[in-house]
Amino acid sequence: MNLFNSTKRIMKKILILILLGASFGYLQAQNESDALRLSQLYYQGTARSMAMGGAFGALGADFSSLSTNPAGLGLYRMSEMSITPEVFSRKTESTYNGMYGMDSRTIFDLSNIGLVTTTKAPESKTSMLKYYQFAMGMNRTANYNNASYIIGDNQDNSKVDIYLDQIGNTSPENIESEFPFDLYPAWYVYILDTARDAQGLYYTSPVPQGGIRQEESQITKGSNNEWLFAASANLNDFIFVGATLGLPYTRYFKSSTFTEFDNNENIPGFEQWSYSENIETHGWGVNLKLGVIVIPIEWLRLGASFHTPTLYYGMHDSWYTSTESRLNGVYNRKDSPSGNYEYDITTPLRAMGSAALIVGKVGLFSVDYEFVDYRKAKLDAFDYNFMEENNAIRTNYASASILRMGTEWRYTNISLRGGYSIYGSPYANGDNLGTTNSYSLGLGYQEKEIGIDFAWVHGNTQQNYYLYSSENFTTNATVQNINRNNFVLTIKTRF
Repeated sequence: MNLFNSTKRIMKKILILILLGASFGYLQAQNESDALRLSQLYYQGTARSMAMGGAFGALGADFSSLSTNPAGLGLYRMSEMSITPEVFSRKTESTYNGMYGMDSRTIFDLSNIGLVTTTKAPESKTSMLKYYQFAMGMNRTANYNNASYIIGDNQDNSKVDIYLDQIGNTSPENIESEFPFDLYPAWYVYILDTARDAQGLYYTSPVPQGGIRQEESQITKGSNNEWLFAASANLNDFIFVGATLGLPYTRYFKSSTFTEFDNNENIPGFEQWSYSENIETHGWGVNLKLGVIVIPIEWLRLGASFHTPTLYYGMHDSWYTSTESRLNGVYNRKDSPSGNYEYDITTPLRAMGSAALIVGKVGLFSVDYEFVDYRKAKLDAFDYNFMEENNAIRTNYASASILRMGTEWRYTNISLRGGYSIYGSPYANGDNLGTTNSYSLGLGYQEKEIGIDFAWVHGNTQQNYYLYSSENFTTNATVQNINRNNFVLTIKTRF
């Protein structure tokens, strides 16, 4: 039982480190949380698809199909152009040690732009080919824009305690070369200092172990946009096949400031100190998607698709930090050097199954099931094997199921839509940490070759977040409730 409890405690600490997504020493953004960020996809695209929860794997005839089941391209009988601007908003509510903090971020962006060309095949008694299509464009697969604010009193420890653990017996002359991004700036501004006793030199800090107020402000920006090049074929209105070459481009920016201060003004010599990070990540990827749709009977459509792993090659990170202190009324600041690193990330393969029920010409129901094993993500570089990070991926992440459902009902030129999706937790700890639920509604209007669609999507994720963690020191969990809203408009024309 003691061995079991010890193992359980170790696993909890490893999970906390993953959720924190931070590293010490030579600060780098390359860790298991980066692999997870690129592996979790929340398909956007057109307003029609988003209004129906993204459940288009068996329906087709929508540009969003290129990101899920490219066989859906084969159901087009006319050419089409579409563009989808959106307003995206995310609000994060945080509760840390009984105190509440909130922040939000709203942006205007582009969810989709696409062109589909459809050609009718020459009639032939020997060929099943009726139509073939080519398409190119972009669908957004993840939106990283967010802002959060955390505040609370910590009676037990300080982030400086981790610094004191980390610095160990390092000689003061070697701090800059070994810890240029966090410990050396803290040393420079006197958050870390030295003292001497009978045993010799040791490190100390004016920041107390607990009894301080902590806060963190964080802003993230960026997205994952996938550029798509696809081809498909309609075989006798019975089998539809398609393939998509995906070229995702990711951009991610994070700016955060962690502050500890004497809220009651009763700690001699200490007023406040702060640590800021700025990280920028970008890179291209490549993958292949293959799909098929079968219509065995008029009212039933069945679909299946397979996505190869995405290789993000030449990922590039750049970062720098700054540390500030105010001690005895004296202000000091130290900026770190700039760090740069290139590496690769491989995300897991994905498999999808879909079904749709067609209710005459008035309505439909659709459902998609997607499977992804987040343990298969991997980091790599020519000068570092990421063994520790890849082991953490395999140990602490899990396979997950994703379910998307949608419905549409038409009356003359007007369509009413609704949808629901649930993205299962990627974590192996057995609870719902990180599960995302989304609800959507939409409205469409089609007048001959011109169509306008509107969608509203509301998503919610609850998670625990840790301000910092190490083998010996961990904050209590910050409970975060994250709500996002997409207001999406698609304008399309057929020709």
